[in-house]
Amino acid sequence: MTSPASASAEKTPTLLLIDGHSVAYRAFFALPVENFSTTTGQHTNAVYGFTSMLINVLRDEQPTHLAVAFDVSRKTFRSDEYAEYKANRSASPAEFSGQVALIKEVLDALNIVHLERDGFEADDIIATLAGRGAAEGLDVLICTGDRDTLQLVNDRVTVLYPRKGVSDLARLDPPTVIEKYLVPPARYPELAALVGETSDNLPGVPGVGPKTAAKWLAAYDGLENLVQHAGEVGGKAGESLRAHLDDVIRNRRLNALVGDLELPVGVGDLARRDWDREAVHSLFDGLEFRVLRDRLLETLPAEDAASEGGFEVSGEILTAGGVRGWLDQHARTGVVGVDCQGRWRSGSGDLTGIALASADGAAAWIDVTTVSPDDDAALAEWLADQTAAKAMHDAKGPMLAIWARGWDLAGLVSDTQLAAYLLRPDQRVYDLADLTARHLRRDLSVAGSGADGGDQAAFSFDDTESHDAMVRARAVIDLAAALETELEERGGAPLLREVELPLTRTLATMERVGIAVDSDYLDRLHADFDAAVGQAEADAFAVLGHPINLGSPKQLQSVLFDELAMPKTRRTQTGWTTDAESLEALFAKTEHPFLAHLLRHRDQIRLRQTVEGLQKSIADDGRVHTTYVQTIAATGRLSSTDPNLQNIPIRTEDGRRIREAFVVGQGYESLLTADYSQIEMRIMADQSEDAGLIEAFASGQDFHATMASRVFGVPPDGVTGAMRARIKAMNYGLAYGLSAFGLSQQLKIEVSEARGLMEEYFERFGHVRDYLHEIVDTARRTGFTETILGRRRYLPDLTSSNRQRREMAERAALNAPIQGSAADVIKVAMLDVESALERQGLRSRMLLQVHDELVLEVAPGEREALTALVSDKMGHAVEMRVPLEVSIGVGHSWHDAAH
Repeated sequence: MTSPASASAEKTPTLLLIDGHSVAYRAFFALPVENFSTTTGQHTNAVYGFTSMLINVLRDEQPTHLAVAFDVSRKTFRSDEYAEYKANRSASPAEFSGQVALIKEVLDALNIVHLERDGFEADDIIATLAGRGAAEGLDVLICTGDRDTLQLVNDRVTVLYPRKGVSDLARLDPPTVIEKYLVPPARYPELAALVGETSDNLPGVPGVGPKTAAKWLAAYDGLENLVQHAGEVGGKAGESLRAHLDDVIRNRRLNALVGDLELPVGVGDLARRDWDREAVHSLFDGLEFRVLRDRLLETLPAEDAASEGGFEVSGEILTAGGVRGWLDQHARTGVVGVDCQGRWRSGSGDLTGIALASADGAAAWIDVTTVSPDDDAALAEWLADQTAAKAMHDAKGPMLAIWARGWDLAGLVSDTQLAAYLLRPDQRVYDLADLTARHLRRDLSVAGSGADGGDQAAFSFDDTESHDAMVRARAVIDLAAALETELEERGGAPLLREVELPLTRTLATMERVGIAVDSDYLDRLHADFDAAVGQAEADAFAVLGHPINLGSPKQLQSVLFDELAMPKTRRTQTGWTTDAESLEALFAKTEHPFLAHLLRHRDQIRLRQTVEGLQKSIADDGRVHTTYVQTIAATGRLSSTDPNLQNIPIRTEDGRRIREAFVVGQGYESLLTADYSQIEMRIMADQSEDAGLIEAFASGQDFHATMASRVFGVPPDGVTGAMRARIKAMNYGLAYGLSAFGLSQQLKIEVSEARGLMEEYFERFGHVRDYLHEIVDTARRTGFTETILGRRRYLPDLTSSNRQRREMAERAALNAPIQGSAADVIKVAMLDVESALERQGLRSRMLLQVHDELVLEVAPGEREALTALVSDKMGHAVEMRVPLEVSIGVGHSWHDAAH
């Protein structure tokens, strides 16, 4: 039997060559562009599809050598000879712009050679490398959607041709080419010269198809002999051949690939190399390729991922009576890593085990479901000890499970998930195994364990769950130290210690408490929305005169653009788009009643789905317990999930009806809502030091209403709420880099008028303009933006040569300091409010945080004290040049407490 090592040694080296533009373009059209873009607006469907294909083919083919070839432009020696060469190809879609450059960045991060050559095509580079690879004894695979490369196929060279998208690759070897195209590979370009190549805009002989061409080539032993004996070919096809011989000869000359290019690398330089883990993480963070990164790590682990081995751990499962002794010996000095096992969600949890690890390498696992009373007391005492330093990864969930057991958790000095988030807020995913490999270059395993028998761990048991938990606990210690060092260097350590870590406990408390809901009211509301869905559908059908599936894009396209002959929307792969934004713009343009009913139908479905989600989320205590996430938004804003209570509609009356379902709970008097007024514009005024804007806020002048009166030509007292809301959106848009064109589209005015408004705005508030310019300039110089509390967001694309990516990064740079500072302020306010509630001994409690708003439950007799407390702590969360204005409302429901 052949061993894996010898089998690998016997395998012929394989060179994989990929046609970069061909695969990228196929990926672009295979994946819906609207489903693949970053939060900054960069389209990524081609990058995603290309990278996905690359991972698959590397996994399946295991090449030893690899290169990707790209076209430089459409101008080549072929277009110089024949100006119509490929002239029929339309311009690349705007959404494709910049994606090839991103693909090259992916290749650079993966240490894959990519080549291009002025005046030549990718096919010529591939032909040159394929020939050299085969000559040096390598098997060659060519991944491309261009049939010109079929001429390269032989016993050493195989083409991987995409059948569908880029995921299904057909293997085209000599027999397959003969079967499919009726000629051997070497004669495929001769056949193509006769029948023509539509994709290259090379016209063939009229009336001559592949079968006739293949018959001629076989009868005359190739194209050269056929041309020489063209006069002998009979019939109308022969006449057509003779009339177009010049085209045929030119076609053959142009479709011949160049196999002797001078290239800066040889085959030996294409040997696969370890990819750059940090570069991959950084790039995939920006591209927001979470799932793709997971696939990459699983299928193509970097050789250097665990170059420093695993973790040295001497672990044991503590038996009855052993907990106190272990804690006294190992857990009284230094930081102890803690890893909890169990389940936690909906504000509660079920703890089954705890793993502990100390810096001296000792580790222990405790089955908390079977501990003795003395062990229970010892562990509870240690967990609650503020002086016993603990490090955890993603501590909030385990904290809920610890509380559910009746214990407490104090002394938390590090949460490695939060620390990693502050270092790289665009990363999106903060898995412990990934972080240890990224920051420590170590694997979540035991150091030295393996087939060589060099196991340095003293595990006296065979229990995978407890073993893995102890390794994780040990990894957290080293990871926490490494992250803290980096945070100190970047100035983020105070933000972790003073805001994010303490906030974990605050959020866990809010999750555990939840908010009461009126389930009967939700049932009635669901019935109302369900009826509204049906009515909107019936009204839409009445306009058309027949029913259709309102959820079918294909049927909607037919009705809107064929039957009703409406103006076309944006073109997509599946036709004219029927997304919400396009339909709203179409309705604004046409005011067609069918669109009005269709949009209402969609709106009512969304509201019904929101209600259904809330109904499913009601816990046994009659309350809804959301989960807050600190590590999703790059700006620092909190996110809410399962269910998302930050997404409860507020802009429409129907949406506000849902807030009526959130009510005061038993034993409490009312709900209190406290909301910052125009906090982002106030931060703008403070940071820009614009005297006019500061004075406007200090004097109580309504900035948005003033601007609205100018835009709409009405006196200040004639400004309606709707007018003010539109101008409020304009003001924020200007602050975040909205262009004159964007403003004109938003306000439905001429670009020149929008430009005039912008000039008037900046004439009045010139320091705002200067501040916005300074943000981008400073970020371009330093590589990051910073909030008032030092929260950084790194934006490497500010120096990108790609204009689209650079402009997106500039918009993010304008946005991050303002939104991030607002996030900082509300977080500090939450901590201050909770601390004050505890100091004053009030029973009232925080329930929700929704962006700039807090929702609290008022205990009987505490309304006045709570109002004063919240106003004070929110109003003085940070000191600024302009006052923080807090609006407060009280009522039985969240809706009633609006202000």
